[in-house]
Amino acid sequence: MAGRRVTRKWEVFAGRNRFWCDGRLMTAPHPGVFLLTLALICGTSALHFAFDAPYLAARVSAALPAAGAALCGVTLAALLRTALSDPGILPRALPPEDEPAPPRPPPRAREVLVRGRAVKLKYCFTCKMFRPPRASHCSLCDNCVERFDHHCPWVGNCVGKRNYRHFYLFVVSLAFLAVFVLACAAAHLALLARGAGLGAALRASPASALAAAVCFLAVWSVLGLAGFHTYLASTDQTTNEDIKGAFASRRGAPNTNPYSRGNACANCWHVLCGPLQPSLIDRRGLVLDPRDELPPRFAQALCAQPQLQPPAPAPAPAPAPAPAPAPAPARHAYMNHSLDLDPVPLHEVCLKVGGGSTVGGGGGAAVAAGGALSASRLRLLHDTTMIDAALDLDDPEPPRAPLAPPVPPATRPALALSV
Repeated sequence: MAGRRVTRKWEVFAGRNRFWCDGRLMTAPHPGVFLLTLALICGTSALHFAFDAPYLAARVSAALPAAGAALCGVTLAALLRTALSDPGILPRALPPEDEPAPPRPPPRAREVLVRGRAVKLKYCFTCKMFRPPRASHCSLCDNCVERFDHHCPWVGNCVGKRNYRHFYLFVVSLAFLAVFVLACAAAHLALLARGAGLGAALRASPASALAAAVCFLAVWSVLGLAGFHTYLASTDQTTNEDIKGAFASRRGAPNTNPYSRGNACANCWHVLCGPLQPSLIDRRGLVLDPRDELPPRFAQALCAQPQLQPPAPAPAPAPAPAPAPAPAPARHAYMNHSLDLDPVPLHEVCLKVGGGSTVGGGGGAAVAAGGALSASRLRLLHDTTMIDAALDLDDPEPPRAPLAPPVPPATRPALALSV
């Protein structure tokens, strides 16, 4: 048991994703472009901190390198979080679930109502399930992703419900970083060219010119991407829905977005700051066999085929022992033992009267012989038998003896009146 290798779920994952650090990190099947993005950001930032930041800190302000370091740290953190986390992959149906009901195959679509509007749910023949609203199947990663936005090769992962906020933060912070590095490089070259000319400035600091060129080429696309995703977040749409025109007006009829909260601030708060659900694929979970948790002998016994044996003859029933009289509790003693009594019909209850005489039926003599019934027992008898009895449970007193039948008056002899 101790030497047996443990198999985790990421090792048998059905999609095409690649996993790292024992399933703690995951990327798309081809993370080459992601590595290029990481190299461009790190290389440009390194040039800035090596050549522009020291010059500007000495001649302009020491706060500029600190601002650049903060922007670079936020950008790299958002990029890594987007690229190495679960975008919201939906687990595939288990074998008992993916078997269609014979003889018909599963339908291709169903409709559900979302805030009064019909939304079509498509059946995924790869994952063997109906995709939730706004989910889509990524052909590159071969997974269904909840609230699928798009597959971004620059971050090396799908962008979905669980990592969209980190992707948006990466795009916005990268736009600010590109503008900041471009401005610092231009300021550095302008200060160097003030007395010697632009050519001398370029020869004095070619690294600043290289950083400025890279940022100038990238800043336009990054700024446009940041503005586009700001529009999507303010309207609570995804890139997939916007490209397909899911909420565009058709034939003059308004086609409203049922997922919108009504205003841009509420939509941005829900998309970017809403609660983040946990991952559904359980990458580091164990793939267990029910026999793995048992000792070896029990596992062998479980795997062995049971041998049929003739049934043993049933033993003769033993005579039931005579019931021993249970000790009766003291009067008005509220103990747990009083709850152990079985329900007794009320007509069999006997109360002790005076010096030991009992009143009741013949079956109550055994009860009365041990002592008087407590208030808790009488209450229990009353509740379990569901019989209303005129008994004072707070201060039980023996019922009065029935009155003797009236004696008929003796026959008086007729008086003879003598006249």
